[in-house]
Amino acid sequence: AHPGAPVFKTVRHFSKIWTHESGQTLRVLRALTNDSLRQSVAPGHRDLGQIAWHLTTAQRELAAKTGLSYDAPTHEAAQPATAAAIASAYQAAARGLGDAVVSQWTDSALRETFEAYDMEWSKGSFLFVLLCHEIHHRGQMTVLMRQAGLRVPGVYGPSQDEQ
Repeated sequence: AHPGAPVFKTVRHFSKIWTHESGQTLRVLRALTNDSLRQSVAPGHRDLGQIAWHLTTAQRELAAKTGLSYDAPTHEAAQPATAAAIASAYQAAARGLGDAVVSQWTDSALRETFEAYDMEWSKGSFLFVLLCHEIHHRGQMTVLMRQAGLRVPGVYGPSQDEQ
C-alpha cells in the first residue's frame, strides 16, 4: 500500500467523509465566476478552471483503477465554458463516486489490493489518497480565488472573508 496512507476500514466511514469533503469542494466551486476561470498562479500553470475540471474528471479516472464503475466525465471530456457547468458536473461526479463505493463494495472489499502507479494498494488506502488529492487541489483553488478577487468560502471554519 502507499506508504503512510491510512486505510478506510468501512464503506460507511468513507461515505460520511466523502459526502462532507465533496460538499466543501462544491461550495468552493460554486464561488467561482466565469471570469475567474482563467486565473493562474503564473503563465504555463493550470488555471482555476483547469484545476476545477481536473477535480471533476480525476475522480472517475482514479476510481476506475480500483474497479469502481459509474458515469462521470473523463479527462478526455471538454471542459465546460462556465463555472456553473463545472460545479454541476462536479456535483454529479462526486455523488457518482460516493454511490459507487456504497453500492459496489463491502467493508471487506476495502482490504482487497490492486496494482496502480507501480505500487500495490488496498482499496481503502487508495480512497484515502483520492481524498487527499481532492483536498490538495481545493487548496490550490482557494489561493487562485484570492488572486482573482473572489470571496473564499470557509472549509474547516470561517475564512477571512467570512469573519
